[in-house]
Amino acid sequence: MQTIRHFVVENFLFGQGGDRLGDRDSFLEKGIIDSTGVLELVTFLEKQFQIKILDEELVPDNLDSLEKLAQFVAAKQAEKRAAAEPAILAKM
Repeated sequence: MQTIRHFVVENFLFGQGGDRLGDRDSFLEKGIIDSTGVLELVTFLEKQFQIKILDEELVPDNLDSLEKLAQFVAAKQAEKRAAAEPAILAKM
């Protein structure tokens, strides 16, 4: 979660107030990230964590706080690993 926190603080809070950003604070309610920021955040997450985020996954339940982001990224990484396992087993 620290990697995500650092990105949000540096890119949306411009290095200010990161110590006051709680893990469950809503980005939307606090005006931290707007629709353009969501696209920037998604690009960062896809590159940093090597995941693919689908359009239908661009919802507040996945992206509206540090905690939700961390859970979403963990789920996407688990999904990616699970999808790769059959391919690895087939090569054996």
